[in-house]
Amino acid sequence: MDSLYIGIDLHSASFQACALAADGRRCWEDKFPRTEAGIAAFRARCPRESRVAIEATTPTWHFADAIGDAVAGIAVVDPVRTRLKAGYAAKTDRLDARRLADALRRESVVGIYYPPVAVRELRELCRSRHVLVRTRTALVQRLRAVLLRQGIREAAQRLTRARGLGWLDTLALSPEARASVQRTRRVLEVVIAEVTTVDAAVAAAAARDPIVTALTTLPGIGPVLGLTIRAELGDVGRFATGGHIASYAGVVPRVDASAGHIRYGRITKQGSPWLRWALVEAAMHGPRRTDAQGRWARRLALRKGALKARLGIARALCHEIWCVWPRHP
Repeated sequence: MDSLYIGIDLHSASFQACALAADGRRCWEDKFPRTEAGIAAFRARCPRESRVAIEATTPTWHFADAIGDAVAGIAVVDPVRTRLKAGYAAKTDRLDARRLADALRRESVVGIYYPPVAVRELRELCRSRHVLVRTRTALVQRLRAVLLRQGIREAAQRLTRARGLGWLDTLALSPEARASVQRTRRVLEVVIAEVTTVDAAVAAAAARDPIVTALTTLPGIGPVLGLTIRAELGDVGRFATGGHIASYAGVVPRVDASAGHIRYGRITKQGSPWLRWALVEAAMHGPRRTDAQGRWARRLALRKGALKARLGIARALCHEIWCVWPRHP
């Protein structure tokens, strides 16, 4: 059987598929439930030489793993850089699948990195820690807001420690305020315990990863930021220079150039928000460095201000990351 070009419009409960021949002839199209039976039925209709295009969404990796050994190739399509719907008045699941298949046949899709399972596991670990820490911060701020409304201007203890949480019992609060504090405290205690657990897991994963060990030699990058950067970049061989890493993180400015006039705007923020967060966090330590990079960072902060300078330092840090990342022969 001849190879097919198959477009998949993927949703949480189902997916629409359209298969085209090399000459653009539509061979078949159908809708399948996104279940084991539905995926098995789809696999049965795919010749081994087929190529599949899937638009990047939340369930994409799971679906791609499920069909990866049944087809010759999978292209995970970047929906921002691949213009599939321009000039069309109608948008349906069937039309989206047809357009994906046709774009794949014409080799006009822009694919994104398909990370292996090990890299995706590191991403889940780092992202879950990030969410837990943000939740812990939000709960502490909630407690401080309640105390402030009760006339307690500043917490005398750190509310992320057992001693600080015990200090809450000594306060004179109104009945409803005390009930609110106790409810929030119970949730905070659970979150603190989870943060402690995930911190240990991050430290263990960072200690056994040689790439993270190399990244932590850079000022401002510790195990948490190092593992986050390592997970979000995956394979540094995808990037020709450090500038490409900065572009992938979205910390480069928009450029509008025409007729010899160049205007730089705000940063693009196109790319991994988790990587961008890690770079900006590490860049906070730039002005404290004692080397030439630190002197440049301090001059930049004086000239542009601390916040704008932080983005410039983050871009410079991308080049250092690219340089120290171990390359395997």
